[in-house]
Amino acid sequence: MKYVYASVLALSVVIGATAVDWQSLISVDIDPKLTIHRPNVHAGRITRGDTAGRSQFPYQVGLMLYLEGGAAWCGGSLISDRHVITAAHCTDSLTTGVDVYLGAWNRTNKLEQGQQIIFVPTKYVTVHEGWDASTLTHDISVIKLPVPIELNEYIQPAQLPVKQESYNAYVGEQAIASGWGKISDSASGATDILQYINVPIMKNSGCSPWYGGILTSNVICIKTTGGTSTCNGDSGGPLVLADGSNTLIGATSFGIVFGCEIGWPGVFTRITSYLDWIENNTGVVNHGY
Repeated sequence: MKYVYASVLALSVVIGATAVDWQSLISVDIDPKLTIHRPNVHAGRITRGDTAGRSQFPYQVGLMLYLEGGAAWCGGSLISDRHVITAAHCTDSLTTGVDVYLGAWNRTNKLEQGQQIIFVPTKYVTVHEGWDASTLTHDISVIKLPVPIELNEYIQPAQLPVKQESYNAYVGEQAIASGWGKISDSASGATDILQYINVPIMKNSGCSPWYGGILTSNVICIKTTGGTSTCNGDSGGPLVLADGSNTLIGATSFGIVFGCEIGWPGVFTRITSYLDWIENNTGVVNHGY
């Protein structure tokens, strides 16, 4: 079996500190010097996600994060009228704060019906105390909106898994990931219009060898057959069950720098591992009744 040293890619994008140029986003790489199995990659057509319908994913959040060297774009998930779940690697280097895009479909159209942009100061952001950028563990954070948002057809929270079902690994179930990330490895930057993919959940035991055995039970993996996967700009965004319940089971965490279309499993923070942490930091819990 052939192994190579490779970088793990946190699926966010960064942009210069001046006015937003939506077409010139650059990837951010995290390099823990991992030994990783490289698969055979067969040539074939690029399989991309589908364009979301207007208000199809009302829990989807976009994040423009203000950092020391400019700004970065990530995704997130609304879980109440005041709380957003995203990735720790999106929010751990904030300076002033973050613009939270709610009800957006075309993220570049600020006049879009239903779209709201709320600036949230850094003091309202909580990064998991166990977050480790060198190992990518505990990649989760919470953003608290300064005031509750009015819910409508464009803005609705996803539901958390029921605590009593936190043992569920969801293996074999279909899930939906969404975001404004790159629609192909050749794309120059993140896309304007919200996209989504429908993918199966795979066993962690089948996913871990692709990442040199570093994965813990606190992550969840998706199969990316045909190159259908999350990519740069999708970090922190939702993975929900495809059964119509809008149950949030993952937050987009990382992939591999070889590319988003090569068939490498995508890795998400497993929400069921953090239900107590989420409740302690937001008060949001699903008792199932």
